[in-house]
Amino acid sequence: MQDVPASVNDYLINLMIETRSLAYLLVKKDGCLSSWGGKLSAYGIFNLQKGEDIGQQIFFLEGLLPLDDFPLFLPRMKTEDGICADVHIFPSEEGDWVLLLDATLDEMQLSIIQQQVNDFVLNQEKVTRVLNQ
Repeated sequence: MQDVPASVNDYLINLMIETRSLAYLLVKKDGCLSSWGGKLSAYGIFNLQKGEDIGQQIFFLEGLLPLDDFPLFLPRMKTEDGICADVHIFPSEEGDWVLLLDATLDEMQLSIIQQQVNDFVLNQEKVTRVLNQ
């Protein structure tokens, strides 16, 4: 990795925390929640219980943990409350970390692009039908 000045690192970290609603969980290798923080409420995550199975507390993590020493990235995943999040899961010595970053804007932009493509394809089909008549 490149040597990045501390000021640049600090800026990027603060930008991500402010604009992407960073939330995190630490899950022990036995699947029990160890610690958590950040803006979990933004994802509809409340009333977590330390030492309890994470899959019973957060449905979309059921079966994903523990990791087999390889990070996992789940882009634009919807939470129970319909919030779109990029979910990053990676192993560490303490356990498996789960990071949630708001991806609502990314999803909206992708949706707009997909709609424009769909409209273009429909228009092309209309033109083809007219030309073939």
